[in-house]
Amino acid sequence: MDLHQRQQFDFLLQTAAERLAARLEERYRGPDAALARLREAPAAESGPFVEAIFADFLLDNVSGACFVLESLARRRPGQISSADSVEALLLDLAKRLFGDLLVTKTEELLEQHSGYQSV
Repeated sequence: MDLHQRQQFDFLLQTAAERLAARLEERYRGPDAALARLREAPAAESGPFVEAIFADFLLDNVSGACFVLESLARRRPGQISSADSVEALLLDLAKRLFGDLLVTKTEELLEQHSGYQSV
């Protein structure tokens, strides 16, 4: 992967994690409750958000899926979906892997916010 593409992916991930953290903090009224909820149900909290991020950043196509998958080439894919086309498989895999990484990054941000929270 070229360095400029890596930089674009890192920006995408950081932006997505910050948006998800802010959304969860607002919904659950603080970083501690948000972190607990994210750890309790990561797919429920990140799934619809990943769908929206892929649409917002124009990644909900084969090229976008390949960009994300190339960025995440060393991550383990877990279960392979039963998609009906290569395009659907690529999108499903890219969204699942990005969602897993997004949850991890958002947990880190919420832990930081929790540590800085005034008592």
